[in-house]
Amino acid sequence: MTVAVWWVRRDIRLADNKALQSAASIGKVVPLFVWDENLLATAGDRRKDFLYQALHSLDNSVNRALIYREGPVADAVVEFCRLVGADTVHITEDFGPYGRKRDAAVEAALVADGRRLVRADTPYVIAPGTVRKDDGTALKVFTPFYKRWLNHEWTSATETNVEFADFRDLCAGPKKKADEGWSANAPVGEHLAMDRFNEWSHRAIDEYKDARNNPGVDGTSMLSPYLKFGIVHPRQLLQRLTGTPGSDVFRSEIAWREFYADVLFHQPDTTWKNLQPKMDALPVDTDELAQERFAQFCEGKTGYPIVDAGIRQLLGTGWMHNRVRMIVASFLVKDLHLPWQWGAQFFMEHLLDADIASNAHGWQWTAGTGTDASPFFRVFNPTGQSEKFDPEGDYLRRWVPEIAHLDNKSIHAPWELGLLAPSDYPEPIVDHAVERNEALARYKAVSGK
Repeated sequence: MTVAVWWVRRDIRLADNKALQSAASIGKVVPLFVWDENLLATAGDRRKDFLYQALHSLDNSVNRALIYREGPVADAVVEFCRLVGADTVHITEDFGPYGRKRDAAVEAALVADGRRLVRADTPYVIAPGTVRKDDGTALKVFTPFYKRWLNHEWTSATETNVEFADFRDLCAGPKKKADEGWSANAPVGEHLAMDRFNEWSHRAIDEYKDARNNPGVDGTSMLSPYLKFGIVHPRQLLQRLTGTPGSDVFRSEIAWREFYADVLFHQPDTTWKNLQPKMDALPVDTDELAQERFAQFCEGKTGYPIVDAGIRQLLGTGWMHNRVRMIVASFLVKDLHLPWQWGAQFFMEHLLDADIASNAHGWQWTAGTGTDASPFFRVFNPTGQSEKFDPEGDYLRRWVPEIAHLDNKSIHAPWELGLLAPSDYPEPIVDHAVERNEALARYKAVSGK
């Protein structure tokens, strides 16, 4: 019996999976998942549970044929190939800094053992490093990247019958982990992800251009965790888009994800370092008071309702509305003057969709250290943003119950009520107007602008 290993990573699905189809072209497929100690090193319990649920759902889809093994990864993959007699290992390529190093080590170990690593797919529509200028250099700004990205051709997997080999007796890794966070009432699987997209797009995509900014309504697809783990591929979503304005904006959002992956691919040290080295000179606060304020920020107790609502949504669900992510990030960097890396690390721990490229460069975009051409002057007013995008206070009332009884005007700035302000909700830890001026003064001191 000829078998091939499908090493499951960020492609926890059966549909439109070129790595799976590549393995199936060789013979019977053995799906393998390796518990890598780095895989969950920065993950909080919610993201771990989400992964366990996704793997459990996949295992059910392949009639319990998914094999779990424990690292070190290179040793585990080579040893497993020997056990099942597989000459090839088929993967969806990883373009992150750690993943590239890991895969190179696995490939070297396989070659030394007379076997091959087959990079058959990518988590992106267009692989990072593909979209370039005419002179072959990387694109550093989104708009020109997007124009070229739109013109690149791409194809989905050609679906064929897949036969899975039964080697479940070789499941030496902790398969039980897949059940720890699983609930029969709320499984995470590719069919449910596509059901969500189909329902949402039919109902809400026409209003997406505007509704995506309103955290109090169900206006976004909320598929980012599914994209993060490859439970759904962005190709599957693009195929379902039309030429409507809402579809166009959604398409550009997918492209932003791919742009950030491309930026990190070309400059892998920007996971935690400024993309613009000139911004290294910008003073940030790291003293005891800064750490106290960061602790209040992480608890959702800043006194600014829209910021606190976002943090509490994150802690409560593992997800935060995208508009609110920008408001929260701006507050940390430009009101509290803290290093963006503190916020990025906090998000990486708690977000279900914690993607290293999108997270790092989303924070850098707001912090003024990344890809935006003139970003530091953009200082979000948390109260103004709240009034504009959650005018009825629906989002605030859901996540900050201490102020839920306030009227639609007062709920955005409860401290303005003076003695009538809710006693169980904190006053603002800083004055936004003062800190905005301080942020701009710091920038002027190092830039002259």
